[in-house]
Amino acid sequence: MTLEIMIVVMLGALLHASWNAQIRGSSDRFLNTALVVGAAGMITACWLPFAPLPAVPSWPYLAASVVIHVAYFSFVALSYDEGELSFAYPIMRGSAPAFSAVAAVLLLKESPSLGGWLGVLLICSGVVLLAGDSWRSKSFRPGSAAFPLANAGVIALYTLVDGVGVRLSGHPFSYTGWLFLLTAVLFFPLSLSLKGLRVTGYFRLCWFRGLAGGTCTLGSYGLALWAMTHAPIGLVAALRETSVVFGVIIAATFLREHLTPLRCASTLMVTAGAVAMRLS
Repeated sequence: MTLEIMIVVMLGALLHASWNAQIRGSSDRFLNTALVVGAAGMITACWLPFAPLPAVPSWPYLAASVVIHVAYFSFVALSYDEGELSFAYPIMRGSAPAFSAVAAVLLLKESPSLGGWLGVLLICSGVVLLAGDSWRSKSFRPGSAAFPLANAGVIALYTLVDGVGVRLSGHPFSYTGWLFLLTAVLFFPLSLSLKGLRVTGYFRLCWFRGLAGGTCTLGSYGLALWAMTHAPIGLVAALRETSVVFGVIIAATFLREHLTPLRCASTLMVTAGAVAMRLS
């Protein structure tokens, strides 16, 4: 992997951590999540008319992924309502590869390599340490761990669904664009049902925040997709896990979250475990 590709992948990881930090730092996390999702959908709507449709065999996977992504973004908002970025983000991003490995064993009878099992052990140990650190500081709440762990399972699920769907689509960028657009279309009525007319007022006042978050969301995925066409997918996926470290740095620098040595160590442990699994 060249230095140029490494920089691109790490920039994508930084963008991913940034839009998560934006949601955590907002006054209403669900409305801000809806804003980010809506902005990403509107951006993709600008170029989708000029892109080919995904192949028909991919449509069932696309539809399933849209529903799963609505759950994903909902859990993102709930996770940051209950826990700090430096706690919830490493659990969400780091635990997903472990859930994928367990699902592969149970559903596909595929057992990870020794490096893969080492990654699972490191991730689980890091999550336990994160929970223990919060318990020690008396900031632990059941939801602060439950929602990020649930979302890690959702991430593993949409990874499996999109892994098949994108291959069947024949047009990865088109598939991704329709995914973002349809997710926004489905997420908006959900936001109205939960927040009422506050949604329109919030969108009108904070549209720039949404545009920035939506751009970060699309940019993060687009840069990773570009990098995977120029470097081994496993290496790109492993390097993307630096988003966990970026998330912790942003939490301390901009959100003024207190980082104990134990929380920093557990974050690095989760990151190392995720990287080990990606490279195994």
